[in-house]
Amino acid sequence: MEPIKVGMAEYKVVTSPALLTSIGLGSCIGLVLYDAINKIGALAHIMLPKQSEAKNKSNPAKFADTSIDLMLAEMEARGAFKRNIKAKLFGGANMFPNVQGKVLMNVGARNAAAVKEELTKRKIAVVAEDLGGHCGRTIVFDTRDGSVRVKTIKGENVVY
Repeated sequence: MEPIKVGMAEYKVVTSPALLTSIGLGSCIGLVLYDAINKIGALAHIMLPKQSEAKNKSNPAKFADTSIDLMLAEMEARGAFKRNIKAKLFGGANMFPNVQGKVLMNVGARNAAAVKEELTKRKIAVVAEDLGGHCGRTIVFDTRDGSVRVKTIKGENVVY
């Protein structure tokens, strides 16, 4: 089965069987939402914490606070139930740990905190996470069983 690519500031919702992948998660968050009972899954490649803080607000899939609602609405339209949905989070790295100053303000940590806050507001449990560090990740989400394979630039390969 060929993975469906989810690019930066995009999300996709699928019904099993399907694979979703997001390549090159640095400070961005790969958010997986999954209803294991109905086998409906979603993956978002979230770039920034809040739409209200951005100059260009045209793409709501780009932001933690707006992408989650889009994902949930589409999942529910396909037959998922919010009470069944669990989350897994990946990315949020500090890609430039040696750069000082307010310019970058560790976007990875801010993204991770924003996604967790938004999930808590919606009462969606986080059941796995691989966040932080200083290297990029690629993830592959398998909707047949809800597993997520994480590969890092350092060659690490872990399944959540």
